[in-house]
Amino acid sequence: MRIAIVTDIHGNRTALEAVLGDLGQTSPDLILHGGDLADGGASPVEVLDQIRDLGWHGVVGNTDEMLFRPESLTEFANQSPKLQPLFAAIAEMAAATREALGEERLAWLASLPRMQIHGPMALVHASPESLWRAPAHTASDAELESVYGPLGRPIAVYAHIHRSCIRSVSGMIVANTGSVGLPYDGDRRASYLLLDESRPEIRRVEYDLDRELQALAVCGLPHADWVARMIESASPQMP
Repeated sequence: MRIAIVTDIHGNRTALEAVLGDLGQTSPDLILHGGDLADGGASPVEVLDQIRDLGWHGVVGNTDEMLFRPESLTEFANQSPKLQPLFAAIAEMAAATREALGEERLAWLASLPRMQIHGPMALVHASPESLWRAPAHTASDAELESVYGPLGRPIAVYAHIHRSCIRSVSGMIVANTGSVGLPYDGDRRASYLLLDESRPEIRRVEYDLDRELQALAVCGLPHADWVARMIESASPQMP
């Protein structure tokens, strides 16, 4: 069985469309999403509606939770007082995205589960215990085993950190999908994960970056220039 896992689109419709084209070539039997679908991009409504129309099952991400439960951002931000300017910008963007989505779409996000299990694979957004914290791509084998071993599956897939990686840890595969719409690894191409009979592969897909930057420039999203800098550099930036 071939399973594709598409995560962290962050409202980047142009990148999603390119990934859909690639999925037409790879022809997986099942496509799952790993959360963080709408917030932080030019096309939150269009992206969310397209995922729903496609019928993909998936899991809730931290920015999804932030949209339907705003206090979750406050709870997380309170743990890092020095980063308040960053979280203030995130809150402004979330407020605009929340208003654009409307109550029915927010309720759909709130209905998403925290985990998907299909055969040997378990999918979570960040970690089994948290939507907001996940091991970095440089994490030790011991940390990965501690966090994902309790899932009890030979393949653990997560998202959240926007950096793809595949690790073998004590007989278990731990894979990060990377991000479709907002990669942080210096490679501006969209990233998703393909499992082919339990063999993981990171797929990188070119998309029309200029088109997405133009969409950001006119979408009216607060701090859209910040998002544009991150997309162009494929790295995290401060607002």
